[in-house]
Amino acid sequence: MTPPKPPSRPDRVSLWRYMRLFRQDILSAQPERLYRAWMAEFRTPFFRSYLMNQPALVKTVLRERPKDFPKSDRISEGLRPLLGNSVFLTNGAQWERQRRIIDPAFEGGRLRETFPAMWDASEAAAARLPEGPTEIEAQISHAAADVIFRTLFSLPIEDELAGAVFHAFRAYQRSQPILNLAAFVPLPAWLPRGFRRNTRATAAEIRRLITQLVERRAAEIADGTAPDDLATKIMTTVDPETGETFDAEEMVDQVAIFFLAGHETSASALAWALYLVACFPEWQDRIATEAQALDTCEFSVMSKLPVARDVFRETLRLYPPVPMMVRETTCPETFRDRDVPKGAQVVISPWHLHRHTRLWDQPDDFDPGRWQTENGKSCMRDAFIPFSAGARVCTGAGFAMVEGPLILARLLRDHVVLPVPDRVPVPVAHLTVRAKDGIWLEIRKRQR
Repeated sequence: MTPPKPPSRPDRVSLWRYMRLFRQDILSAQPERLYRAWMAEFRTPFFRSYLMNQPALVKTVLRERPKDFPKSDRISEGLRPLLGNSVFLTNGAQWERQRRIIDPAFEGGRLRETFPAMWDASEAAAARLPEGPTEIEAQISHAAADVIFRTLFSLPIEDELAGAVFHAFRAYQRSQPILNLAAFVPLPAWLPRGFRRNTRATAAEIRRLITQLVERRAAEIADGTAPDDLATKIMTTVDPETGETFDAEEMVDQVAIFFLAGHETSASALAWALYLVACFPEWQDRIATEAQALDTCEFSVMSKLPVARDVFRETLRLYPPVPMMVRETTCPETFRDRDVPKGAQVVISPWHLHRHTRLWDQPDDFDPGRWQTENGKSCMRDAFIPFSAGARVCTGAGFAMVEGPLILARLLRDHVVLPVPDRVPVPVAHLTVRAKDGIWLEIRKRQR
C-alpha cells in the first residue's frame, strides 16, 4: 500500500538551494541519496553539518553519550522568543534541574489521572466535527489544544484565556519556520535573526497570556484551591537537590514548551493520520469497529484499540512531527572513519531515518501491519524515534501514545473521512510537519 506521493527528492541540492528553501520547505530540499546514506556531510562557509542515519551512530549520540552532544544553539535561536529557557532548549545542569522538577508530573499513575480530561476533550472534538469538506488541521489543533488545557490547567478550550492562547499560537505556528537565518550563518547578538514579520510580537503575546494563567494558578495554590492537575504538580514540585521550585518566568517557559510539544506535535500527527486513513478506508473501518469499545471513561479501554495505536504509530513514522533534531559536538569525533570537528552540527533526522531504504521494508508505504512483523519490531527498537531517545526523550511520549489513538478512534467511531479530490496535502516544516495549504477531508456521519 503506497500513501500519497512523498515530497520531491532531487538528486542533488546545492547550498544556494538550501539557503533559498530552508525558510519555506526544508523537507523538499532533501536529496534522494540521504534516504539511503548511513552518514552524510553538508558544508557551508561557516560550519559543517553531519546527518547520522546509521542506528549505531544515532544510539551513540542520543543514548550512550548525550552530554557530549548537547542541543545546538543554532536551532534554539529560532525558538527562543517563544520558549525562552524551557527544558526543550537548555543543556547541562540547567536542563537536569528542570527535568528533576518536571518528570514527576508524568510518572506512574499520573497518566491514568489525566485520562478523564483526554476523554472529555475527545468527546467534545467528535461533537464539534462538521460535515462536508473540512480543513482538518484546524479542527485537530482545536482538539489537541483542548487536551492540553484540560490536563495542564483544568480548563476547557472554551475558557476565554485558553482560547486566546490557542488562537495566538495558531498564528505563530504558521509564521515560524523550523530554522531561521542563525541556523545557517553565525550572527552577532545585535543583528536581526531573520524572523518573519510579527513573529516576535506574536511570541510576546503568547507569553503574556501564559503569564496570566501561571499567575492565576499561583494564587490558587496559595489559597489552597488549586485543582490537582499537571500545572499544580509542576509548580509545587521541589527540586530534591536544590530545594527550589520554578519561579514564575521559568514556569512560563515550561508551559510554552508543554503547549508546543503537547499540542502542536499531537495535532500534526493526528491530522496526517486522518488523511492516511481517508486514503486507505480498510484501516479506517477497522479502527471504527474497535472504537465501539469506547463506551465508558476507563483507562482500560486503551487496551482495546490496537489498530488505532498501530495506525498512529505508522503516521509518526511517515510524518514525524519533529523532522530533525540538531546536536553539537563538544570535542573532535571520528564517525565511520570520518573526522568530525568540535562545534560541528550533528543532525538526527526522524524524517530520513523513518523512511530509510536500507532499514525498512517498503519504507514509503503506509502499512500499520508492519509493527507486527520482525522487520517492524527491529526497526521500532533501532530506527524509530518520533519522540527522540535516551536521556532527552520527550517526557510526554506516553501521554501522546494515549491521546493520539484515543482521539483518532473516537472521531472515526462516529465519522467517515474521505479525501477531497485535487486537494493533496504537501508536507512542509513549520514548527512541526504540517501541510502547505492544510489538509482537506470530506466528513460524513458514520452509519452505526
